[in-house]
Amino acid sequence: MVKVGVFGGNGRVGKLILEDLKLDENISLSSVYVRNELDFAIDPSVLVTNSLKSFLNACDVVIDFSLPDACQSLLEAGLETPKAMVIGTTGLDEHQLNLLQEASEKMPILYATNMSLGVALLNKLVETAAEKLADFDIEIVEMHHRHKKDAPSGTALTLGESAARGRGVDLGNVRVSGRNGNIGERSKDEIAVMALRGGDIVGRHTVGFYNDGEFIELNHTATSRNTFSKGAINAAKWLSQKDAGLYNIADSLEL
Repeated sequence: MVKVGVFGGNGRVGKLILEDLKLDENISLSSVYVRNELDFAIDPSVLVTNSLKSFLNACDVVIDFSLPDACQSLLEAGLETPKAMVIGTTGLDEHQLNLLQEASEKMPILYATNMSLGVALLNKLVETAAEKLADFDIEIVEMHHRHKKDAPSGTALTLGESAARGRGVDLGNVRVSGRNGNIGERSKDEIAVMALRGGDIVGRHTVGFYNDGEFIELNHTATSRNTFSKGAINAAKWLSQKDAGLYNIADSLEL
């Protein structure tokens, strides 16, 4: 039985993970990390703690859907107490991504900006389309609920990276995430990644390939956050058997 620790149990996805873990007979909840206290009842056999060391010692694999600074603290603690980690936190800065890479040398880490099968497949399709449709303009639009803090979404940026890889370019050199005023014509190489916010939208990503006379749009819409929680749980079971290294969701799905 794989023992799971949930980092950020009070979050939207964290709460769903706690519920979905009850439905899986091959994995069990052993610990929950919270800064203050849980705002709901939980099985008394589960360790609820604000001690990172105690939290890590009580589990085999961690699932993290928190905030960038909290994720950084988790990774720093993991360097002292290595554990398999499924990281779903988005908005990580360059230092935190470097820390994630460093930590993966001591423990298996699966980092994914989106845990769904559909998005994993979408990234594959986007890379292929970007390569084959070399003369098409690429525009990516993502939509999320009003409470999302980072923009563009991590998923949209990952899709942008897939498109850039298909074109053989660095996304950082060609990305546009806003247009305003008399900015001139669109350049051939740019890849736009735009963000919309409103209501309770779980997540919608559209990658469009536009040319004179025709266009193709690839869409993925998440209608429930359970898509992410169940995907993370499946990733945790897969990761618990792996050696140290940095993995992505496509690895766990064998895409």
